[in-house]
Amino acid sequence: MTLSLVMILVMFALMALRTPIAVSMFISGSLGYVLQAGWSPYANFMNSMAFARFASYDLSVIPLFILMGQFATQGGISKSLFEFTAAVVGRLRGGLAMAAVMASAAFGAICGSSVATAATITGVALPEMKRHGYSGRLATGTLATAGTLGILIPPSVPLVIYAILTEQNIAKLFLAATVPGVLAMVGYMIVIAIYVRLVPGHAPELDDDPPPFAWGTVLGLLPIALVFLVVFGGIYGGFFSPTEGAGVGAGAALLAALLKREMTWAKFLHSFYATAESTAMIFLIFIGADVLNSAIALTQVQAQLVTVVQGWQVSPIWVMVGIVVLHLLLGTVTEELSIILLTIPIFFPLVMSLDFGMAKEPLAIWFGILILMVVSFGMLVPPMGLNVYVVNGMARGVPLTETFRGVLPFLVSDFIRIGLILAFPGIALWLVRFMS
Repeated sequence: MTLSLVMILVMFALMALRTPIAVSMFISGSLGYVLQAGWSPYANFMNSMAFARFASYDLSVIPLFILMGQFATQGGISKSLFEFTAAVVGRLRGGLAMAAVMASAAFGAICGSSVATAATITGVALPEMKRHGYSGRLATGTLATAGTLGILIPPSVPLVIYAILTEQNIAKLFLAATVPGVLAMVGYMIVIAIYVRLVPGHAPELDDDPPPFAWGTVLGLLPIALVFLVVFGGIYGGFFSPTEGAGVGAGAALLAALLKREMTWAKFLHSFYATAESTAMIFLIFIGADVLNSAIALTQVQAQLVTVVQGWQVSPIWVMVGIVVLHLLLGTVTEELSIILLTIPIFFPLVMSLDFGMAKEPLAIWFGILILMVVSFGMLVPPMGLNVYVVNGMARGVPLTETFRGVLPFLVSDFIRIGLILAFPGIALWLVRFMS
């Protein structure tokens, strides 16, 4: 256990020196492996490790979902989403901020990336919010927070990685994430409604120029609805697997972009380049995490951890609370994919060994949704706060501190939602019961 802790501390020390996360994991894992097994076993492990990881067919779902999100981003779909949601709720006090949240949720349903959702919706919504008199604090705080819906609403790349690591059904995990994702959207909208009333001056009292509602706005949603229905209708209808659905979804998103006449040759090429960059980054983190987790596995810390926790004789729910708190803390110093790849191999066996009064599959699904909720929190808090930096970088003239202050009210909603899912697992498992 001491050696495992030393390896993790070395990893964080390297990250503090601005070493890339994947490299930090790789170096600390390699040192730990060599110290325990020697150079020759380590060299034999490295000889086959990368192929053993990437030969998995299941991993192909990651670049396909990323490509689907890129086609949606480059195809102008976000503009239609915001126009529709602004027409629906724009007349309410704080309505444009609520519209940005709804548009982010809808875009997240065909994107799967938090940062991409935040950047894409910000590009469309921020100019309109400024024009209608929204403060920089409320506008940027809303957009940074709403971006997290990109991974809370299926498809979600972190949830796909969790499914692969724990050998769970991706479709069931997507279904389980739907209700918590919708709760997140509604919670953020309630926060906006309360905030604009308690803290005047951040949104117009009465909008003299509300966004118009026209049938053309509704027609603009048809390509988006097509993508969603084809992908998730096909997956849950049993017509194809999640991997096949991701491929079909990428094709449908490209078709939607072409129908909107937004896709150019340059944007088409950029979609593939950006997909390759994101996939390479994720897969490199996979390699670093595999080396580190293999070194930790040699220490047998997982079995020791199970023994220690069982010896405490505390309620399993308090163990889960401790795991959630630890992930909240980790979210402040590293991004969501690295957290999942680092902690799930350690804590998943521990959670599965505890008696929560439910079968193993529902327990694994509930744990996955909880972790997804928690790692999204790290996208909003310093020093990591990646969504905050992305949105603030696009909002010229808004101090970074104002954006972080704008995020704070939404964190209250996040804490309440995490607490509800901890206390009532049925929130996440309700829809899964209807899937055979």
